[in-house]
Amino acid sequence: MKKLLTATALATVCAAPVFAQDVLHVYNWSDYIAEDTIAQFEEATGIKVTYDVYDSNEVLEAKLLAGNSGYDVVVPTAEFMQRQIAAGVYDKLDKSKLPNLEHMDPLLMAAAANYDADNAHATIHMWGTTGIGYNVGMIEERLGADAPTDSWALLFDPANAAKLADCGIATIDAPTEVIPAAMNYLGLDPQSTDPADFEAGAELLMQIRPYIRYFHSSQVISDMANGDVCLVLGWSGDMFQARDRADEAENGITVGYSIPREGALQWIDMLAIPVDAPHKDAAHKFINFMMDPQISANNTNYVWYANGNAASVPLIDPDITGDPGIFPSDAAKAKLWTAVVYAKKTDRTITRLWTTIKTGQ
Repeated sequence: MKKLLTATALATVCAAPVFAQDVLHVYNWSDYIAEDTIAQFEEATGIKVTYDVYDSNEVLEAKLLAGNSGYDVVVPTAEFMQRQIAAGVYDKLDKSKLPNLEHMDPLLMAAAANYDADNAHATIHMWGTTGIGYNVGMIEERLGADAPTDSWALLFDPANAAKLADCGIATIDAPTEVIPAAMNYLGLDPQSTDPADFEAGAELLMQIRPYIRYFHSSQVISDMANGDVCLVLGWSGDMFQARDRADEAENGITVGYSIPREGALQWIDMLAIPVDAPHKDAAHKFINFMMDPQISANNTNYVWYANGNAASVPLIDPDITGDPGIFPSDAAKAKLWTAVVYAKKTDRTITRLWTTIKTGQ
C-alpha cells in the first residue's frame, strides 16, 4: 500500500508541470464577474487564467477583426456578435463539452438565438438595461422631490440638464445605445435605421452636450459611488455596483437606477470563443464553469446584473431578484427594445455623429 501511495504521489508530482501548462486568456468587460470566480476556476481545473478587460464593444471588435488576438473567451454584446459571426470571427461551440447548458433559461436563449441561430456560437453571460443612474440627494436638491427620475427627461430636457451640470452628468461611451435612447425620448423608433432619425437624436444630444462632463463606460461606477457625478446614462448593473460601493463606504450617498417609463434598451452579453483561439478546450471548460448555477449566482450577486441561468435564480440574493431595475416588471419589459445590427453605411453615420457629439463641434 505504501509503495502504491508513493507511486501515486510521484505520478501526481510528475504530472503537475504538464498540468500547469494549461492556460486560458479571457477578455471581458470591467467589473463583470465576482472577485473570486477566476481563482475558483483555476483551483477547480488547474488552468491558469490571464484576464484582461475592456469597456466598449468597439474595442473588442477591433481586436477580433484584426485577427490573432490571442484570446480564448470573449464577451460580445449580442448585436455586435451577430455581425462578427457573419465575418467568421467565432468558432462554433462544441455543446458536448457544455453539460451546464441545461441550466440556461430557454426564453432568454431563444432571444439570443435571434442573433445567433441555434445558439451555435455563444451562450449568455449577463443581460440588463441601459437607463438612468442618479444621486438621489443631489437630484432632489436641484430639481425637487418631484424630479422626473423615471423619465429620460431627467437627462434629455435641456432645462433639467442645465440644473444638474454642476454636480456632474456622464454617459457611457456607446453611441449605438445613447443615440437610440435620445431617439426614443423624441418619440422616434429607437430601432430605426433612417439617417434622419439618427440626426434628430444627435441634435438633441448636442443641446445637452454643454452639460455633459464626460463619456466613459467604466469610470461612471466609481464616480457615481463617490458622488463625483450625479446623473449617468449607463448600464443597470454598473449603477447597482455604484450603489453597493456607496453603501459599503457609508458616505451618505444614495444611488438610484430607473428604467425610463418611455422605454429602454435591453441588451444581452454573450460568452464566445474566437475562431483562432489557441486554447479551445480550456475555453469550453471556462464557459461550462460560468454556467454552473452557483457560479452564475455568485457573479450576479457581485455585479448586480441578471444572468441567463434559470437554475441560478433561487441562489441569487432576494434583494436582487426583487429589484425591478434588474428583473423588470412585465409592464416595463413591454417597453424594452433590443438593438439592431446596422449596415456599414449606418455605422459610418453613427460614428460621424458620435464624434461630433463627443467633441461638441
